[in-house]
Amino acid sequence: MEKNYDPSSLEIKWQQFWLENVGDEQTLENAPVFSIVMPPPNVTGSLHIGHALNCTLQDVLVRYKRMKGFDVLWVPGTDHAGIATQMIVERELAKEGCLKEDIGKDGFIERIWEFKEKSGDRIFEQIRRLGFIPDWSRQRFTMDEGFSKAVVEVFVRLYKDGFIRRDNRLVNYDPDLKTAISDLEVEQKEVSGHYWHIRYPLKNGEGHIVVATTRPETMFGDVAVAVHPDDTKYSDMVGMEVNLPLCGRSIPVITDEYSDPEKGSGAVKITPAHDFNDFEVGRRHGLPLINILDENACINENAPVPYRGIDRFEARERLLKDLERQGFLVKTEDITHTVPCGDRSGTVIEPRLMEQWYMDVNDFAEAAIKSVQKGSMNFHPKFWERTYFQWLENIEPWCISRQLWWGHHIPAWYGPDGEVFVEKNEDAAAASAHAHYGKKVDLTRDPNVLDTWFSSALWPFVTMGWPGKNSPDARYYPTSVLITGFDIIFFWVARMAMMGLHFTDDAPFKDIYVHGLVRDEKGEKMSKTKGNVIDPLEVADKFGADTLRFCISALAASGKDMEISMPTIKGYRNFMNKIWNASRFVLDAGCSSISEPDLRSLGRCERWIVASLNLSLKKIEEHMENYEFGKAAQEVYRFFWRDLCDRYIEAAKIKQSPDVLLYVLHCSIRALHPFCPHLTEEINERIIAGTGCKPPGLLNTEYPCCNEETLMRCSEDHALMQFVFEGVVEGLRAARGAAGVKVSEKINVTFFPDGKNVAEVVESEIAVLKKLAGISFHTLCTDSDEFSLSSGTPHPISFVYETGGDSKRFDIKVKIEPEKSAGTAMDAGALRKEIEEVSKKLMECERKLADPEFREKAPEKIVSKERGKLKEFLQRKEALKSQLENLP
Repeated sequence: MEKNYDPSSLEIKWQQFWLENVGDEQTLENAPVFSIVMPPPNVTGSLHIGHALNCTLQDVLVRYKRMKGFDVLWVPGTDHAGIATQMIVERELAKEGCLKEDIGKDGFIERIWEFKEKSGDRIFEQIRRLGFIPDWSRQRFTMDEGFSKAVVEVFVRLYKDGFIRRDNRLVNYDPDLKTAISDLEVEQKEVSGHYWHIRYPLKNGEGHIVVATTRPETMFGDVAVAVHPDDTKYSDMVGMEVNLPLCGRSIPVITDEYSDPEKGSGAVKITPAHDFNDFEVGRRHGLPLINILDENACINENAPVPYRGIDRFEARERLLKDLERQGFLVKTEDITHTVPCGDRSGTVIEPRLMEQWYMDVNDFAEAAIKSVQKGSMNFHPKFWERTYFQWLENIEPWCISRQLWWGHHIPAWYGPDGEVFVEKNEDAAAASAHAHYGKKVDLTRDPNVLDTWFSSALWPFVTMGWPGKNSPDARYYPTSVLITGFDIIFFWVARMAMMGLHFTDDAPFKDIYVHGLVRDEKGEKMSKTKGNVIDPLEVADKFGADTLRFCISALAASGKDMEISMPTIKGYRNFMNKIWNASRFVLDAGCSSISEPDLRSLGRCERWIVASLNLSLKKIEEHMENYEFGKAAQEVYRFFWRDLCDRYIEAAKIKQSPDVLLYVLHCSIRALHPFCPHLTEEINERIIAGTGCKPPGLLNTEYPCCNEETLMRCSEDHALMQFVFEGVVEGLRAARGAAGVKVSEKINVTFFPDGKNVAEVVESEIAVLKKLAGISFHTLCTDSDEFSLSSGTPHPISFVYETGGDSKRFDIKVKIEPEKSAGTAMDAGALRKEIEEVSKKLMECERKLADPEFREKAPEKIVSKERGKLKEFLQRKEALKSQLENLP
């Protein structure tokens, strides 16, 4: 393998491989099914970090399930994005000096299709850049021929079943786009503004009521003044009328709990046609609806003549001057408040009374709630159910029409008297009209299009072939899981649930995994304005797609926002380097078998790494099955970096076991594959090439699973080596810190084990300890009163290892000192003096052990301890003599 990991060339190589090979496989008839639909990005869009998060988690699942033997289908697609697409093409026309009206509706729609053909696949090219592998042969578009037919089918069925109707209600109206928009497309922006306090005189001339408003121009549509029923200061005025300043008409004073006695004057103007709260008040009291704005947000004929035809904000300024001049303006109060703005146009949104198409969804909502309650759909994490239930339990009729040219045109035609005919096509509508009128009449098609969310609500089942019968993809519905952000639970998730349940009698997905937002390292939302946006394509070019994918996966905590920064991403690039370098080391060891080695032939350290691998695989599988992507990625990271590289490979440098190295590496890269596919495919190819076989590609390789029998057979050795690594090595590192010994400095150690088994483990694994803990010289001491190093106090180490229901406890003390303190920096005289002292203790041990009476009468434990001391003193004497001989 090359010395340095370079992702650029190998990522292109494997992306092309997947493009040519994924999706052509035959359906696995007897395999369990796993299906998922990609939340369709806007056809106008480009890949951003949110897309990267969402698609990464989907791709991780898809690769994992394929390797687990599932028949997997991942459907990609794009949304026609009515408003966004129309705006972009309108801007292109503006650069050419014309408006859409100049080329007409048909010409404009033709231009949009041209735009879609040129740029529509751009986001898919970007998605492929990160190594995602949906089935590109099943790519869908929410306005392709099949989808359009399905949308018409749904609309007509719902209309004929009485769920769709026309109604005159309040909508969010965007004056720039000249269309109703959904709540999702409205941003609440905090701005500096004013409360204008206006005097409304009582009609009888005996007083007045002061009301405060942030939109004084809407007073042209006022139909009442409301006060709270318990507000005694207005009790005498209830039922009376006040004159509407400058308007020449009077309105009643009514009571309604919507009024807040503690806010302002306690009296509020009621304008049902221009305020959502006022609309509800008006509906409760049967008040009239007066619309005072035209489609351009200019004042219409329902206002006094001087204000007609001028823009709403210009009208506001003129009105305020007139109110002040005539003594109606009491005061102006500076405030900070929120103003609704269109997320696309940026203009201030107006609540406006308009006749629109509505869908009554109460029955649909009830079914969608029950589906979650009985477990047909499951939220991960579960707390997102509350958001879902709250919206569905308070649902309002859904405004499904938009005043755009681009989109699914509503299949409704009007007769000469306004009678509506809803059919699948114009011929069917003409036939219905002929039956109604008894003759042929001219029909006019409804000019509106459907809300984009209406068509996207059908996404899971239409992509699987609905309404066609015997579709080959029908077996993939319901889909297995939906991965989405929390911000569209009501606008998309709930609507897909409602539509799927109604038209297929099945919930559209079994599980709903809800992820958070991607934020910067300070926890702030990313935006171009703040300059804290991370471009996933730039990251992929700089650090590699696998680095970004693994970073996203590791930070993905269920339902929580993730904080990501370039230093964090760079840290995971180091992990990719670690994988590459470890693989180089293993492949250089020269093994050609990836089979699980015979446990009977393995030493304790080898059995430990095999057990550690199986324990890690067990945890990873559990996390993956529970959609805990972050925990799964962190577990495979922990095993590979700490157990395999920092412990086992370092230990293997003393005495290599190539069979074990290659087996564990191959299992590791298979477990890593869903997270960093390019790198693992490259390593796998080189591993398999060394065995003389043709690489099948990791997607066609079995995902590694925990072998419970292996785990059980290796449990004792695993516990002992965990003590060595996590007890002794970590304990020695802690002792270094306590003694102020540098990490780079070699140490001499005296071990004081508690028990024979602890002493045996330390002695048998001393080579590993020396390698990992930086030990130069060691002494295993069974009697601390008889022998110790010259300085420091013993550092206690207690390690408890739990497995299953059992636990093992190991205790040992260590005393350390820098190597130089024990000889390398000593002069010859000091060394000779210490050799003399050790020799005396050695002779005393020899004398005792040579005495037959001591050997026969002393307890075996004491005799054994003395033999241990003899061995220790001999080792120490030889080490000191060696240091003396090597002095310059």
